[in-house]
Amino acid sequence: MAPIAPSILAKSPLPQPGERPRAGVFVKTPAIEIVELLALGGVDFICLDAEHAPFDRLTLDRMIAMARALSLPCLVRVAAACPEAIMQAFDMGAGGVVVPHVAGVEMAKDVARWAHFGHGGRGYAGSTRAAGYTTQGMAATLAEAREGRIVIAQIEEPEGVAEAEAIAAVDGIDAIFFGAADLAVAKGLVNSDDPALADALHIVSRAVASAGKPLAGFVSSADKLGEAHAKGISMAFVGSEQSIILAGARGLARSAAALSTEHAA
Repeated sequence: MAPIAPSILAKSPLPQPGERPRAGVFVKTPAIEIVELLALGGVDFICLDAEHAPFDRLTLDRMIAMARALSLPCLVRVAAACPEAIMQAFDMGAGGVVVPHVAGVEMAKDVARWAHFGHGGRGYAGSTRAAGYTTQGMAATLAEAREGRIVIAQIEEPEGVAEAEAIAAVDGIDAIFFGAADLAVAKGLVNSDDPALADALHIVSRAVASAGKPLAGFVSSADKLGEAHAKGISMAFVGSEQSIILAGARGLARSAAALSTEHAA
């Protein structure tokens, strides 16, 4: 039987040179319905936030399966830079991983090795979703992993900023995520929009551009996409489904309050 080739594998959230920027959403709620809704909304990609949200392994597996079924590119921000978390996300069929706290070039090299098949790297199992549950074969699975899976290193410490050029140049690291919030905390700031972070963003953006790779980053709302793109971010993680729900609920509450005011008058 020929293996089923999900169309998800032909899509990538990474913008290529000359293409428009990409805009996706962090997902914090462990529910497959959220994946369905965001797919219907037409976002470029989602990122399941296993670092900061209450995802267990089974829930991640189901949400990745739903994203693949809907041809929605799905990343996982793993809980930590460790081989187990990265391997599990890829075995489940994630299109890529975002790895937090990559603070130096040696860690970036470790992440790249853990994310790819090979000596000292990701272990192979033909029974996974990524391998088509034994229907795909080793050669096809290895080829797909080389071409269809992405690895994003998150720079969010001063040490990572200092080594940004070397980190961005690591083979097997496909993009860099500028982690403004944790960098702000590391610098003793209380706002990820603090102007003091501008120099760090410039350093990282220049390093990533020199490596010919995309720069990713968090964007608080859709109306700030243009500003983020002007700063070099071509892969925007725009809020989360939580912020979308909050914005909609607050809009509804304001409209209802306005009606109450008109009625009282």
